[in-house]
Amino acid sequence: MRVFSVPNVRIKGVAAAVPATTADNLDCALMNEKERELFVKTVGIRYRKVAPKNITAADLCEAATKRLITDLNWLVEDVSILIFITQTPDYIIPNSASLLQHKLGLSKNCIAFDVNLGCSGYVYGLSIISSLLQSQIGGKALLLVGDVSTHIISPNDKSTVPLFSDAGSATALEFSLGGKMTFHLQTDGAGFDDIIVPDGGFRQPINETSFEDQEYTLGVVRNRAQMKLDGLKIFNFALREVAPNINTLLKEAIIDKDSIDYVLLHQANLLMLESVRKKLQLYPERVPYSLHDFGNTSSASIPVTMVANLRHQLANQSLRLLLSGFGVGLSWGSCYLDTENICCPEMILVE
Repeated sequence: MRVFSVPNVRIKGVAAAVPATTADNLDCALMNEKERELFVKTVGIRYRKVAPKNITAADLCEAATKRLITDLNWLVEDVSILIFITQTPDYIIPNSASLLQHKLGLSKNCIAFDVNLGCSGYVYGLSIISSLLQSQIGGKALLLVGDVSTHIISPNDKSTVPLFSDAGSATALEFSLGGKMTFHLQTDGAGFDDIIVPDGGFRQPINETSFEDQEYTLGVVRNRAQMKLDGLKIFNFALREVAPNINTLLKEAIIDKDSIDYVLLHQANLLMLESVRKKLQLYPERVPYSLHDFGNTSSASIPVTMVANLRHQLANQSLRLLLSGFGVGLSWGSCYLDTENICCPEMILVE
């Protein structure tokens, strides 16, 4: 899809929640000491947030939403749209958004549905929810985005364990005359199996072999009900597609790159992010990273970075932001928007 804009919508607040449990990659038993130090230096992830098995992405998003609604002084009955973006839902059926609508006490007139997206999910989610909200004068909406990726990776797979963390987020949006968001969204399903959980859907249901561990290479042991990641293909994909996607948005929307205050990228890998930043010719101080302390939080990585790195700026300034999410699908996209003194609570820890 080419570049398009959605008028009359603004973000009013962003909150993020992470598990209280922290894992340190310098203690990761899957790597030796030299490998650990090199991993932290090059990939950039030192700490990861790991949810216990009884905490889901919906739980983390619920915690973020309750705090945000309270701080905004919103009435729950005024919320007309709730979208939950995740690849780790509570159930196959029903959708988790319906459960969240009930738990949050939202009106029965509230639209509520799930979207199955990962790393690009926050940007795609903003495009969907803003499109629904743009004609609702006085309307309020909630975009909940999060994943518990650690629940679907093998504890014996060093290609995934040191990367992924768990988080949930809530973004509050309102109808607002003069507001505008501009998007450039893309998809390439030819790379669908570069990040995949092979078994568990209806193409390949769970069967007697799904939970049999297999060693693919040294230190990479997993079963077919756990995530497979082809890191090299994803790295090459990001280097090939992310910068051109952003540059097309800037060119077609006639946005001066130098007018942007911050560029927020999906927090996948430090070497990858630095390569993209340099391709875009951006100064480091304009591209904040949260992955050192929070790892790759999949769909939630952009709002986690907003809260972890820009909370005070978001709360006290008017900012011009460019967001870019990319990964599983393969799916990627960018968004340009402005914010003005939005509500941004401190990071929420969930026990």
